[in-house]
Amino acid sequence: MPAEQRRQLGAFIRTHRARLTTQAAGLPVNHASRRRTPGLRREEVAQICGVSTTWYTWMEQGRDISISPSALARLADALHLSEAERAYLFELARKRDPAAPAAKAKRADAVPSGLAAALEAMTVPAYLLDRLWRAKAWNAQAARLFSGWLGGEEPCLLRYVFLDKGARSFICDFEDRARRLLAEFRADTAEAAEDAEMLELVEGLRLESPLFARLWDDHAVLGREGGMRMFEHPEDGLLRYEQVTLVPAIRPDHKLVMLLPGLDRE
Repeated sequence: MPAEQRRQLGAFIRTHRARLTTQAAGLPVNHASRRRTPGLRREEVAQICGVSTTWYTWMEQGRDISISPSALARLADALHLSEAERAYLFELARKRDPAAPAAKAKRADAVPSGLAAALEAMTVPAYLLDRLWRAKAWNAQAARLFSGWLGGEEPCLLRYVFLDKGARSFICDFEDRARRLLAEFRADTAEAAEDAEMLELVEGLRLESPLFARLWDDHAVLGREGGMRMFEHPEDGLLRYEQVTLVPAIRPDHKLVMLLPGLDRE
């Protein structure tokens, strides 16, 4: 770890140690009466974390020492770090948080109230996709437009497109759109190539859809650029939209997709 990064790490944990009260740390209250400065002592944090006071002191001093992910996790718990602070701690130390997969999975199950409210406030069809392109939330306009997808039991966009027979008549230029959609998904999940859920999804679709298997083996890659989307709605007829996709700062592994009314192109 570079010296400057070690210095920042030491300053970070030192600051949070000074902010933590004895009561919050679960220490006897009478300890506080003998303190000259606020916060916990180094030896107290070391004891809570199950490490030596010398090792913890060297860490605060920014010395070049070996730091294990498990020790960092105990330190994050001892200092009562928030989710963002804990992530910052592990980034500074260039270590992977052993609790990250479980925390990530837990966050993925909940849609932040702000995002849900934003969807409801939109007057155009809009929906939220998670990292595997499963619909997590949508507004009434999207529910009407995508009744075959969002009104069914299959929230995954890829499974709807490649396995639902209704998708072929609903999506205009179906095979071209399916090809582009899959190329965008491949690009979007490149960093999660070893993700067990993603691999299970892909393998399942390869077995169930010959078209998916053929297009997946093409290894095409495209950025999620948006653009014109056309649908043959069973009640409203031919519909044209301009797709805009955003990445919410609060959920960087999600996609917020909006469909703006499209203009006829001569």
